[in-house]
Amino acid sequence: MRIRLVDEDDASALMNIYNPEVVETTVTFDLVARTYDEQVDWIRAHRATHPCLVAVNDDDDVGELGAGGERIVGFALVSPFRDRPAYRTSVENSVYVHRAARGRGVGELLLRQLIGVAQESGFHALMARIVGENDGSIRLHEKCGFTLVGTEIEVGRKHGRWLDVVEYQYVIADRG
Repeated sequence: MRIRLVDEDDASALMNIYNPEVVETTVTFDLVARTYDEQVDWIRAHRATHPCLVAVNDDDDVGELGAGGERIVGFALVSPFRDRPAYRTSVENSVYVHRAARGRGVGELLLRQLIGVAQESGFHALMARIVGENDGSIRLHEKCGFTLVGTEIEVGRKHGRWLDVVEYQYVIADRG
């Protein structure tokens, strides 16, 4: 498995990984699946200043077809944390892994690489906002050195249920 930056030709693969989570689960608070054009626009936005990485599976047929016919098994990204200028060095991270590729270390590989890319990009703090019932994502972030910094009670509503969000943080050590 290898990690690379997202490409516009990965749009269908990312949609096929992300959209089932939108429609069927609470791991994202999006309520409507993305269209192809929306996914392409999303990729363009993340190629500018807030990187998105994809995990490419070279070993078997698990994954969704992306650029050049490669099999994409997951993706991880950073997004702006807040709009105000003083927050510009803080980002929110997200990690999504193809359902058939879970338990293979894809998420950990992506998140560890993303931390490095975030550091190279000049970011200082990574925030992970995780729905409280997503034990897999909580374990992943703890394994990669994130620390629980708070819980937001019933801040989301999806599938007829109120949902808590736990907030984890990773602070990148200053170089120097």
